[in-house]
Amino acid sequence: MKKLFYFMVIAVSITACKKDDEQTEPQALLKEYRFLRMIVSDEQTNQITYLNLYDDTKINFETKFPKSAVYTSGSGRFAAIAHTNNNLAETFDSGLEFHGNHVDTKGTPKFGLMVSESLKPTHFKAKNNELLFFNDGDASLSYGSESSIHTQAKMTTINTGLIAHHGAMAHFSNGTYAVTSKDNSVKGPLPERVIIIDKTGKELHKSTIATTGIHGSATDGENALFGSASGILVISSAGAQRLIPYPNDFGTAWFGTILETSIGNKFIGYTAAKGAYLIDISANTISPLMVNTDIMQIKTSYDLSKLGVLLHSGLMKIIDLRTNKTDFEQNITEATDKSSTQKPQMVMSNRYIYIALPKSGEIQKTRIAQPSTATKIKVSANPYRIAIIGHESDESH
Repeated sequence: MKKLFYFMVIAVSITACKKDDEQTEPQALLKEYRFLRMIVSDEQTNQITYLNLYDDTKINFETKFPKSAVYTSGSGRFAAIAHTNNNLAETFDSGLEFHGNHVDTKGTPKFGLMVSESLKPTHFKAKNNELLFFNDGDASLSYGSESSIHTQAKMTTINTGLIAHHGAMAHFSNGTYAVTSKDNSVKGPLPERVIIIDKTGKELHKSTIATTGIHGSATDGENALFGSASGILVISSAGAQRLIPYPNDFGTAWFGTILETSIGNKFIGYTAAKGAYLIDISANTISPLMVNTDIMQIKTSYDLSKLGVLLHSGLMKIIDLRTNKTDFEQNITEATDKSSTQKPQMVMSNRYIYIALPKSGEIQKTRIAQPSTATKIKVSANPYRIAIIGHESDESH
């Protein structure tokens, strides 16, 4: 009788464990984070779509011009909307404010008061709760604090006194900026050097290295990286400059895109001629993450811990930057012609991959843990650029 009782207890325990195993993934994890949103611009119209990624509801807003670039602020609460060819940038407030272990909702989604009226606001960076544009039209910078988005009408302009060029810049944690400079030693719009300036435009540290062309920048606050045809230009906040050489098999290829990561001293470099690489500024190394010439787009995850790579074939690959191992590899969308003028745009959170489909006017939403459950959300006629804003959190106050 004791044995029978013992086996009954074991059987009940096994059944309970099985049920617990089946419920290890709460229903909430099947959805996106409660406080993540997306901003979608349109190629042909002034429509901006504010998409709730948790429940797939949307609100449409009217911006000043079509075909705008959209960016996420440093805190995640705000977005910047750039109309480069119309010399204007706007701000947008999700109202979602992160407080360490929860999110507060401050009002309703709306445009901010702050705008930037400058000549060709082209490159955008966000750091230290500051929005920053490099203006290609006159090589000036425009900056604004997140705390002033509803109280300050215009961003502050920094007149650098530099020759107008297709430039780039980066924040340092000490409040200074690394900014590209053109000396016309190389023909064309690309700059050759980088200097460090303060908020008045005063030069604090001169350039000590001349390159044969610069494009793309990123920073961890202490070091700024610039892609150049001469190597990766690394600049410390104290003004020291050095080059990390490209691998021997690069030939004339060089990184025109540099991305930040959440991993200390690690950055991403990309060139269409070779693929995506991990840059380690402490070891002075450049290591392959995905060598492929069919890459359509690369993006870091919203928390900067993973790299998403979308190929023209429709193959999506996600690489964990902490281990450099592939977490996900699957075809998730149709192939795209390399000659297409407007291609799908990709962003991703830790739970979902989002792809803007310009032909169908939809956002494709693919759950990373269960890619067969992809859904599509109609947003506008021709979605142009997308950016995630908000926070990867389900907790409210």
